[in-house]
Amino acid sequence: MIGYRFTEFIPEKNPEQTTFDNLLNIFLQLLVITSGDVNEALSWLTNLDREHSISTADYGIGDFIDDLKNKGYIDDKNEKGEFRITAKSEQEIRKSALEEIFGKLKKSGKGSHKTDHTGIGDEITSDYREFQFGDSLEQIEMTESLRNAQINHGLNDLTLTENDLEIREREYKTQTSTVLMIDISHSMILYGEDRITPAKKVAMALAELVKRKYPKDTLDVIVFGNDAWQIEVKDLPYLNVGPFHTNTVAGLELAMDLLRRRKNKNKQIFMITDGKPTCLKEGIKYYKNSFGLDPKILNETLNLAAQCRRIKIPITTFMIASDPYLQEFVREFTEVNNGNAYYSSLQGLGNLIFEDYRRNRRKNL
Repeated sequence: MIGYRFTEFIPEKNPEQTTFDNLLNIFLQLLVITSGDVNEALSWLTNLDREHSISTADYGIGDFIDDLKNKGYIDDKNEKGEFRITAKSEQEIRKSALEEIFGKLKKSGKGSHKTDHTGIGDEITSDYREFQFGDSLEQIEMTESLRNAQINHGLNDLTLTENDLEIREREYKTQTSTVLMIDISHSMILYGEDRITPAKKVAMALAELVKRKYPKDTLDVIVFGNDAWQIEVKDLPYLNVGPFHTNTVAGLELAMDLLRRRKNKNKQIFMITDGKPTCLKEGIKYYKNSFGLDPKILNETLNLAAQCRRIKIPITTFMIASDPYLQEFVREFTEVNNGNAYYSSLQGLGNLIFEDYRRNRRKNL
């Protein structure tokens, strides 16, 4: 019986892509892994070329670096004269992350946030209805209303009454404010697994998706270790894990504070983490317990989950760890908040976050 025969896999090349395009795709991936360090990314790229011949005889790594400078992806216009990525590269990294994670999604128009309700919006439908008290003048379809007046009263006595007025339905669009929390504690790079790079890619892809498809939504990104602070989307490629514990309380407090300032009715928190809460800040000191689920830290965390539930902010937790005692904590946290939880591998993280984002923003909380 003939079994399986394995050979070396050589992916087909896209004839429309040049050598520069192929090298650029790899370079952008390396920039995310090296947290925006251009020199380190170029060094890795050179090593890859020596081992796998990713350049060609006519176009080498030196030519690629020259093109990066000429096309505005990197520059050395700084005090130290070092290569640094430009705003153009930052945007390309976000676009690359979006295509990598959400590339299989069907294209649709901007802002297609459908609900089961109709009302004032900017998507005109083909449905008509009679005028009702409370409808604005902008909603009245004058052509249809005049036609009704002619039919009901005749051409000789053209009178427009309330019963002649006709309204065209418009699809109501929800707007959502989202805070994405990213754990940057030391465990995100422990045990031989790089967890922070996929988390950064997901954050960049989600930010680019919101910008393109849901321009009226808001997305804030915060990171939490011993403390929590807000970062700009453009800073995501440079994000590094620090020698931090996991202060989930600080992250939730900052997320709630940001969402309180948003006027949108729909609000939500996404939290990407791989561990249990291990830290609290009390005044200027830190209360830490790295060994277990400390009751004091847990109670504070669960209290905030309950507070978010009272003010109608669901929390979706993406736990990229499989320890049973961690899953038990996440289950309790989710039950208190009445949110959602996923125990995700790094590979499926992006699709899960997108699907939950799209599902949550259909809700009119």
